[in-house]
Amino acid sequence: MSEVIIYGGGLAGCEAALTLAELGVTVDLIEEKFTSPKVVYTSNYLAELVCSNSLKAKRPYVASGMLKAEATALGSRLLEIAQNCQVEAGGALAVDRTAFSAAVTEAIKQEKLINLRSEKATELTEHDYQIVATGPLSDGKFLDNLQLSLKKAGNDTAQAYFFDAQAPLVEKDSLDMERAFYMSRYERGEAAYLNCPMTKEEYDIFYDALVNAERAEVHDFEKKLLFQGCMPVEQIALTGYKSLLFGPLKPVGLIDPHTGKRPYACVQLRQDNSARTLYNMVGFQTQLKWSEQKRVFSLIPALKQAEFSRYGVMHRNTYLHSPAFLQPDLSTKNLPYLFFAGQITGMEGYVPAISSGIWAAISVYMRLQGKKNPPLPPVTMLGSLISYVTHEQKDFQPMTANMGILPALAQTYRDKKLKGMSYSALSLEHLSKYLQEEIQPYFPANSSMAKRQNCALAAWKKALVAEREAGTAE
Repeated sequence: MSEVIIYGGGLAGCEAALTLAELGVTVDLIEEKFTSPKVVYTSNYLAELVCSNSLKAKRPYVASGMLKAEATALGSRLLEIAQNCQVEAGGALAVDRTAFSAAVTEAIKQEKLINLRSEKATELTEHDYQIVATGPLSDGKFLDNLQLSLKKAGNDTAQAYFFDAQAPLVEKDSLDMERAFYMSRYERGEAAYLNCPMTKEEYDIFYDALVNAERAEVHDFEKKLLFQGCMPVEQIALTGYKSLLFGPLKPVGLIDPHTGKRPYACVQLRQDNSARTLYNMVGFQTQLKWSEQKRVFSLIPALKQAEFSRYGVMHRNTYLHSPAFLQPDLSTKNLPYLFFAGQITGMEGYVPAISSGIWAAISVYMRLQGKKNPPLPPVTMLGSLISYVTHEQKDFQPMTANMGILPALAQTYRDKKLKGMSYSALSLEHLSKYLQEEIQPYFPANSSMAKRQNCALAAWKKALVAEREAGTAE
């Protein structure tokens, strides 16, 4: 039997499995989607990106970029694969979602120490080490039995949920390119986004249709348990006429080459695959019925004849009240063999899921070496995220990477970039020391993972130096 069982073949589960295998640990990876797929799945691959194809900013001085740098420094295999599958997205790391999931699946299948089990788990098994990474779409029966196991061990926990949404995909060949143009805001970097401008009159027609469109019925939606980062576009519109103009339709930093002027409103489309045949409607997560999506979104001039390869849908995301039972190494209070990772813990987003997956795997590996790793430095983004989901608080809600959860700096900065650079430099310094003193000494001799970690730390330092020099030159 394998040394570790992992439940869930999403981002966190696959990252954990590949990390443990690289460290010489045998793994059983259990994934149910092949036997009982859900409506939001579109492929038979592992690590499927259900919503956006963007892993957010690359820049190491913004929250998501800082977390990405940390996960890479920890040795993330999935972020390495993402780099090889990326598509143009300006300052963001976006991927061809099919190529990415296919590459992760192939890496899992090629790893001799990973046994991929295509089956539906309904409860935990008797095993020394297990990682629950079943994600926000966890099976109801599995969750019920999981909670029962936690409660039997003296952990008082509960499950909660929120609604998430995904945006539609349009076929590029169906767009009116005489009403669209390629440009990144303020012409920064590559012209990665396809922009669909609107005049005030066109926006007025679109806005009126959007706020009055018929929505798909979603159970419990009336409770409005919406994750703020994925608010449906029609929900944003209902907060006020100008709300979209300061949100997903913000025209700032864009000049329409057809008119030489800034549009009144502008919809941005992001490349979704390497063939440049599919584009994602940025910020257009929606609860509208599919027929209404076709009618309303076709009012955007460049999308008048648009063909939709996928309509937007809403889905229920479940998470556990982690502060009641989770410890800083992502193990369970009173059940030291049981670890958690991914969005089921309340860490929301792709990169937080990946980061928690590698951290859970390292924690399990350290236990196998007879050691419990100390908490990550609080100045790291991952350390602060884990601290958030492991400390009791009123009205616990999912959290994604953001500068607000980090401890206060000794110096006050008015400039956001300088503040972000300071946080990133502190994280680099403390994480480097932590890995060298607390983790790497326990890795196998001549560990390839330790070498990758050191290379990633060096690359992170180089990126920060380049940003400082660029700022000085400006």
